[in-house]
Order: sequence, then C-alpha cells, then structure tokens
Amino acid sequence: MRLLFITNVPSPYRVEFFKELGKYCDLTVLFEKSTSDERDNSWKNYSFEGFNGIILKSVKSSVDKAFCPSVIKYLSIKKFDRIIVADVASSTGMLAIQYMKLFNIPYYIEGDGAFAKSGKGFKEKVKRHFIKGAKGYFSTSLMHDEYYVTYGADKNKIHRYPFSSLKKDDILENIPQTEQKLSLREELGMPEKRIVLTVGQFIHRKGFDVLLNAAKNFSEDIGVYFVGGEPTEEYLKLVEENNLSNIHFIGFKNKSELKKYYIASDIFVLPTREDIWGLVINEAMAYGLPIITTNRCIAGLELVKNGENGYIIPVEDAILLNEKINDIVYNNELSQAMNHRSLEIIKDYTVEKMAERHLEILDKN
Repeated sequence: MRLLFITNVPSPYRVEFFKELGKYCDLTVLFEKSTSDERDNSWKNYSFEGFNGIILKSVKSSVDKAFCPSVIKYLSIKKFDRIIVADVASSTGMLAIQYMKLFNIPYYIEGDGAFAKSGKGFKEKVKRHFIKGAKGYFSTSLMHDEYYVTYGADKNKIHRYPFSSLKKDDILENIPQTEQKLSLREELGMPEKRIVLTVGQFIHRKGFDVLLNAAKNFSEDIGVYFVGGEPTEEYLKLVEENNLSNIHFIGFKNKSELKKYYIASDIFVLPTREDIWGLVINEAMAYGLPIITTNRCIAGLELVKNGENGYIIPVEDAILLNEKINDIVYNNELSQAMNHRSLEIIKDYTVEKMAERHLEILDKN
C-alpha cells in the first residue's frame, strides 16, 4: 500500500508511530513545519527512518502550523493508494481537502481527539464543509465520534484506533515494589510519605491552580510534584499566599528522568480545563498509577474507569479533587487495585497496536 499522511509537525510520538507504520506500507509523510515553536529541543531530535518524511516549503501561520501550497504537487501526481489528512484545522489541511473534493480524490481524516461545539454559525459551517465527505474518519474516543457526527460525518465511516505515545516496551510488566519507590524517592529528594505527581506546561488550560487550591488542606505527609516547566508568578504567588510547604516545582525532565518520577509517585493528577487527548495520562498508566483528571480530558474519559483505576471529576472542583486524592493515597487496598487496573487497560494502547489498527482500517475500507 502506498500511503500519504499530511500533518503539521514531526512530534516525537508521531515520528515513532510513522516509523512503526512504515514497516508495513510505503509511507510518505508531509509536514507543514520542522517543529513547534513552543516546544523544547527534544522535539527537534528526530530522524525519518523507515518512511519518507518531507518538510514542505511553507509560510508560518501559528506556532505549529503553516500554509504549504506545495502540498498540491503531491496530491496531483496521484501515486498514492490512500491519503490521510491529520490536521484539518490548518490552512494546508483545508487546501488539501478542497483540492481532493474538487478532483474526487478519496481521503481520510484523522485527529487526536476533539470536543464538538454547537455546529452553528459561520465558522462552524466552514468546519462542517471540510470535515464532511471523507471516505473515513479515524477516531480516538466516543467524544471524538460525536465531534465528527456534529460536523457532518457519516457515523458508519468512523473507525476507532488506540491513540498512544507508548511503545510496548514502555509499559511495565508489574507494579513497582515499595522498596523501588522508596529508593527513588531518596534519590529524587522526595521526603513525604505520599506523592502526588502532575506533568505539563504552566498554562491556564492545564488547571494547575486548581491542584494548588486542592493542596491547601493536604496533610503534611502528602507532597505534590509539578514536572515539566517553570512556574509563572501566578503559581508562585498561590504557593506563598497559602504557605504551601509541600509543593515542589521540578522543571523539565527528559524521558528517562521523568520515568523515575512516575515510578516514585502514588497517584497522577491532571486537573485540565481542556485536553483533546492528554498523552501524560497514557504515560502515567504505563507505570501503574491511579489517575484523577477532569471531564474535559478525552484521554481520561476514554481510559479512566471511574472508581476502578481513578476518578473523573468536574473542571474547577478543587474540593472534590482534594477528597479523591485523599481517598486513594490513604486507602492502600484501593490504591493497589487501581495500580493493577491502570496497567491492564493501557496495554492495549501502544504505538504498535496503533499502527496495526490503521492498516486494518485502510485494508477494509
């Protein structure tokens, strides 16, 4: 099969997926930009092994999107058996779709996830125009299915796939032993008996202020660790005003360093106001952690079974977040059951299974 993929930037998890997919088909991937402007240097350390990766000539339109008229050149040669557009929201994606509509070239649409809006108004009608009419749709979740249907997709053409950044070998076989956790805590300087972890950028959407507010009434034996960025004045002020001595801002860590924090922790929290997926949920579950996240996190809605491997709570609810964190960290039997359930669920969410499912869908449709 000769497959063409059109997407925005070569993010590390996407490149791993393309390498895996390229083992089983003749894969060409067109990228709008060489990297995202808001990401660190780790996003620039990629190689296109096992597939033909092409950075298109472009005019920048945002931090991770660009306008690339040259995409038409690759569509016009008609050498591909299947075409997938993975960034419908970009000007390049829209140009590609409009061209294929005009010349009756079949194409598929894919995304990481999405929340539908009203479907009304001019912008919503434009969105409907570009989403409606694809040969098939790759969806990550029930919420994503509903998004496609809202904008005109035939529900019979929607196909689920397991969205992940994890290779099979990234997922632990067994829950870490207490001795391993304690050893890592000593190495990382974590003095508290119970560890709450969150990972991400310090931006309003991630809801880290909600977690800080939830921490106001934590016992001193609970430590909260923020990994992934530098806190802005807003977050530092919250800590100072509330005299929160058990809050730790760690900064960016690479994959191997971050692994230690996951293993050393008791629970993972993502109090996001909105995430169209949230790959950190996958990562935390790969280390057997219970998860607490919100009803605006698609990864949580798809992967967290309420009461089995964590909890889904409403956005902005610091009181309930505090309650659910305490429920887990002070109930060893519940925590252990959630540890094992997280590992059980996430084993179906690997890059290998993601590639396998893509090929299965494309072969049958």
